Amino acid sequence: MSTNDSTHAPLPTGSGAARRVSQLLPVFPWDRLEPYKATAAAHPDGIVDLSVGTPVDPVPELIRKALAAASDAPGYPTVWGTPELRGAIADWLRRRLGATGADPSGVLPTVGSKELVAWLPTQLGLGPGDRVAFPRLAYPTYEVGARLARAEPVAYDDPMELDPAGLRLLWLNSPSNPTGRVLTPEELRRTVAWAREHGVLLVSDECYLELGWDADPVSVLHPEVCGDSHDGLLAVHSLSKRSNLAGYRASFVAGDRALVQELLQVRKHSGMIVPAPVQAATVAALSDDAHVAEQRERYARRRAALREALEAYGFRIEHSEASLYLWATRDEPCWETVAELAGLGVLVAPGDFYGEAGERFVRVAFTATDERVDAAVRRLGS
Repeated sequence: MSTNDSTHAPLPTGSGAARRVSQLLPVFPWDRLEPYKATAAAHPDGIVDLSVGTPVDPVPELIRKALAAASDAPGYPTVWGTPELRGAIADWLRRRLGATGADPSGVLPTVGSKELVAWLPTQLGLGPGDRVAFPRLAYPTYEVGARLARAEPVAYDDPMELDPAGLRLLWLNSPSNPTGRVLTPEELRRTVAWAREHGVLLVSDECYLELGWDADPVSVLHPEVCGDSHDGLLAVHSLSKRSNLAGYRASFVAGDRALVQELLQVRKHSGMIVPAPVQAATVAALSDDAHVAEQRERYARRRAALREALEAYGFRIEHSEASLYLWATRDEPCWETVAELAGLGVLVAPGDFYGEAGERFVRVAFTATDERVDAAVRRLGS
């Protein structure tokens, strides 16, 4: 895909100026789901919304206490975050991910991971003539980030088959959203070596890394993958799923120190600051593993119940070895599946939200409450 030819045209005024950037972007996909949401909501027992992977369980008490204790925060926080926060992130990377080379100078808190994904190409200076690659089935914001920078978005099946000419940024996503696929250490190792050989920045979206079910996800920052150096690598992490902190916008990026420092300088000027109470809450969340294990148990029960019900209903589940979703198909157009399930009061996400390759799949989140998951299971079994 090429960038819009009007990129270098004089800036319009009035309402034309207001639409200039939005015209670079695809239609916001979730708006298309509204009629089906209305159908599902009309069910006598109410909607079971399995379309968006938003946490529904309580924020752990120790995190809320840390937030409250830091709530008297009249001064400006720093973009880089407190030393305690940077230390907690580096400690977590070493302890939980085995990223032995993690260092507080190579981490940076962000205002949610989506913000970073959307603006990373722009903040790193990419623009027209540069190319940004991402999986063919992927979180839509990778493409959005390329378009915001007016770079060329490129979808791939195998990163090894990409033409490196003009390629500046390569996204990996393991575990994958939407498919739940996990890249093996060997696949990661090969891709890191290829990116370094061709001078391409590799950014790994690892927001579901602690939610492996049938596989054990590995970080791109693990020494078995990247060796003794994080050069040319960034990893993106979020506390939204593992700690139920989607409402806090708590996340971070880590890896190549020079790149992190460059992002820090840019973000200082643009005021992208994580609020001080959220920084304190993040320290508490990263320092405790017990609440993560408890949440995993909740998700494991919901996943097993929904998978059994979907398969009994005639679905085939592919990949789904990690993350918070089941990638399901009945080998029919995804919108037909969405419509049929909406008639049962169950809302799922159509696979083509994540690329044309998903046009015969739906993504089923298991982030609903136990009561709503039980309702979906009953409806699928009736």
